[in-house]
Amino acid sequence: MLAGSGSLSHFWRMITRRALLGSALALPFIRPASAAVSDRLVEAGERLDQLHALIVHRNGEEVFSRAFRGPGLDRLANIKSCSKSLVALMLGVAIAEGAVPGVDSTLAEVAPGLIPATATEGAGDITLGDLASLRGGLAATSGADYGAWVSSGNWIRYALTREMVAAPGTRMIYSTGATHVLGAALAEATGDSLLTLMRTHLGRPLGIDVPPWTRDPQGYYMGGNEMALTPRAMLRVAEMMRNGGRHEGAQVIPGDWVARSTEPLTRSPWSGMSYGYGWFMTDSGYTLARGYGGQMIAWHAERGLSVALTSDPLRPALSDGYFGDLVDLLDGPLLEV
Repeated sequence: MLAGSGSLSHFWRMITRRALLGSALALPFIRPASAAVSDRLVEAGERLDQLHALIVHRNGEEVFSRAFRGPGLDRLANIKSCSKSLVALMLGVAIAEGAVPGVDSTLAEVAPGLIPATATEGAGDITLGDLASLRGGLAATSGADYGAWVSSGNWIRYALTREMVAAPGTRMIYSTGATHVLGAALAEATGDSLLTLMRTHLGRPLGIDVPPWTRDPQGYYMGGNEMALTPRAMLRVAEMMRNGGRHEGAQVIPGDWVARSTEPLTRSPWSGMSYGYGWFMTDSGYTLARGYGGQMIAWHAERGLSVALTSDPLRPALSDGYFGDLVDLLDGPLLEV
């Protein structure tokens, strides 16, 4: 059984019970100049029954915010795999602070104690950059294999004993286990838990709450899933990234890492989007974090847009389904805001 799963399930049930209250209290903020576009956003939100909340800023000013359903704008939402992008930010911080030499540092160099005796040959040579860009080469622990992975007694051992199905550093293999190993390696390299890293280098500088989340049987915080942020906190992350890692005049994430992590390294075989160190990039100019069910932290540098979007975390959002609807929303009315 997943460590802490009982309390986590209770936590999400509490959020669900509060959903109607949160939605009732959340009112839209609409600038008169964008009233026509706002009408289209409202229509989309009412039509897309998975969509919970949407916040949009343009050049640092809020132009739209509404909770159509779900917990609301100021209550925690499970951001699912958007957390992969945040773990990748912690790699950039660890490199800047000297705890990790660079993206080419191998798992064997940075955290040899994580590598089990039964590890797949070559697992120790996987770099932290490979893990952050989902190019580790080992078979996935997501999708159909996710349940077996989180039910195992040792998530790191399970991930590192998977079959090597591609040369590390080549193609994208979407795997939460890869990001989990990265998070554990960062904890070993820095001496701080992933929770502490997130609170120190993201939560406190941005003035947002990062509550504890699921840990594996060995005590490592889950890298790549089950984190919770409010939609307004997600928007603050998007704004910080749009501003080159800066928030209110302070450098939160190194600017060179923001630039480097958003350079295309591989491509998703499902959505076709490019992928860097933790972030997707669209042909229309957005950079985004994507989570199961339709969670999103996004920005469009050329248009000055920052977007936070939450959805029902229990329903899938396929690239040719609901997630495609969200991309249409990004590329349609949101580009006209």
